[in-house]
Amino acid sequence: MAVARIGISGWTYAPWRGTFYPKGLVHRDELRFAAERLDSIEINGSFYSLQRPTSYQHWAQTTPDDFVFSVKGGRYITHILRLKNTRGALANFFASGALALGPKLGPLLWQLPPNLPFDPEAVSAFLASLPRTTTAAAALAAESTLESDRTFLDPGPDRPLRHAMEVRNPTFDDPAFVKIARDQNIAIVVADTAGRYPVLREVTTDFMYARLHGDVELYTSGYTPEALTRWAQDVRGWLAHDLDVYVYFDNDVKVRSPYDAMALRELLA
Repeated sequence: MAVARIGISGWTYAPWRGTFYPKGLVHRDELRFAAERLDSIEINGSFYSLQRPTSYQHWAQTTPDDFVFSVKGGRYITHILRLKNTRGALANFFASGALALGPKLGPLLWQLPPNLPFDPEAVSAFLASLPRTTTAAAALAAESTLESDRTFLDPGPDRPLRHAMEVRNPTFDDPAFVKIARDQNIAIVVADTAGRYPVLREVTTDFMYARLHGDVELYTSGYTPEALTRWAQDVRGWLAHDLDVYVYFDNDVKVRSPYDAMALRELLA
């Protein structure tokens, strides 16, 4: 059966302390607290810098057995290299510890910058270069230039890897991009960005990935009960078509994302 997982993008935010997180809760217990109320979290620290294998191992050990993390690909790959000549950077990214999540490793997210227009050749080549199994990811990671104590190269039992791409330039609203994603078996992220960036709802693989950044004010506004009901209808529709669903709330500025995620989970329950 298809499964829906509803979570948040990141969990370490100072304004959440004393609001979502109870006053006095120690920092190291924040992930455990969030994971008791949600069934998935998007790791976004990996977007800003390479994390350490020990961090991924700690996150895996801290969360319930049926918990799943999505992992955001590095901005060095998407924003600096802009999807070109990325093999070395991809090797370092996959060596840095995501495989240490084991069976808790869910989709990998590749978020493109707004100033990166659709280049069919570059996008197709990049997506084709992504490993589709943990064994392939470990083989690529073996090419890493990181110090050995910064790498985790054990693929564990071979498992498939899923990838999703979030686009922010209007030129990606193109049937050619949808075809590339479908041919490469990559999910196109359904991104709610208060109208700032394109909203693409195409089904291109066996799962859907939605990021809800705020429907009125980006990263700030909470979702009304009516808005959450509409998203619940979308999720049910995707599930009815046998698609797994991952939804992450990223409207964190005013401490809305964890509450909206819990409310959507309740609606789906």
